[in-house]
Amino acid sequence: MSRLLIYGANGYTGKLVAREAARRGLKPLLAGRNRDELDALAKELDLLRRVFELAHPAEIVRNLDGVGVVLHCAGPFSQTCAPMLNACLDANVHYLDITGEIDVFELCHRTHARAQHQGVVVLPGSGFDVVPTDCVAAMLKRKLPDANALVLAFEAGGGPSPGTALTSVEGLARGGRARIGGEVKPVPLAWKVREFLRDGKPRTAMTIPWGDVYTAHVSTGIANIETYMAVSPKTIQRLRWLRYIQPMLGLAPVQAFMKRRVRAATPGPSEQRRRDTGCHVWGEVRNVAGRQAVLELHTPNGYELTATAALGIAEYLLGRTSPPAGGYFTPSQLMGADYVLKLPGVRLIEPPQVAANA
Repeated sequence: MSRLLIYGANGYTGKLVAREAARRGLKPLLAGRNRDELDALAKELDLLRRVFELAHPAEIVRNLDGVGVVLHCAGPFSQTCAPMLNACLDANVHYLDITGEIDVFELCHRTHARAQHQGVVVLPGSGFDVVPTDCVAAMLKRKLPDANALVLAFEAGGGPSPGTALTSVEGLARGGRARIGGEVKPVPLAWKVREFLRDGKPRTAMTIPWGDVYTAHVSTGIANIETYMAVSPKTIQRLRWLRYIQPMLGLAPVQAFMKRRVRAATPGPSEQRRRDTGCHVWGEVRNVAGRQAVLELHTPNGYELTATAALGIAEYLLGRTSPPAGGYFTPSQLMGADYVLKLPGVRLIEPPQVAANA
């Protein structure tokens, strides 16, 4: 029987996904490396579990027996994606993950021909990274088909999980990235600053290397893409100061120090905080003539949306009566541009407010 396997089910986001999957009656297999934590979660949810690491390809494939879809939740995906993805392709199992890392999207995209030949769906970024922004990009492309520039931005309430914070630390040494003239190119940390209006009030935001720098181009073909996150002016100042020591940020002792600080200070948002906070997404496209189209979304907390978005895609794949076309997909390519609007608590804000330059 084909079923869902959630790898990294004992992590912060993995637990949210597992509990939501159990609530939906999906009866997923829980998997990961930590036997004790998996045993506790499996007992809580009355589910089966499989304990395995990602060091040995044959062991991964063996543990995918009877699995139709893997939802991979164990980051950092720069280290964990390749072994799980390769095992899924070897076992003809659909692969989903919740990454936001540009290099991981590129890695997955390189498997397109093989996945297409085998009828395996490869869809990284099935959570808050990058479902809402990818759907906004696709909706905007529909509004302005000849757009050649795309700006996406978000304001995320509630704070990051430990995994998200650790991934951000790893990315500091690489700086920022944007798509310019069709190519993903390095740019300085906090390269550009803009203001976006929310409920008539300005929000200051800076460019970050969000996954849509890669995926939105796949979804829309738009050649120039910038992605922003709303942050405080002090955060922008700190990031710009880090430019001067950026070569040091990738050194192992510096990374270890920063990660210790993150682990000690980042437990992840509590259930109450997730309920009390939401996210806001802005999108803007322009064509060469200067014509513009804009959209805004309000969503639940990003971790809540990750669980519902990723599981919605998993249910779609598990519930098909005929095999889907295989290959690499973005969320909007597989599920449609309006997919995000079908998720709980998501609303489109119309008429949208026009973004303003800082």
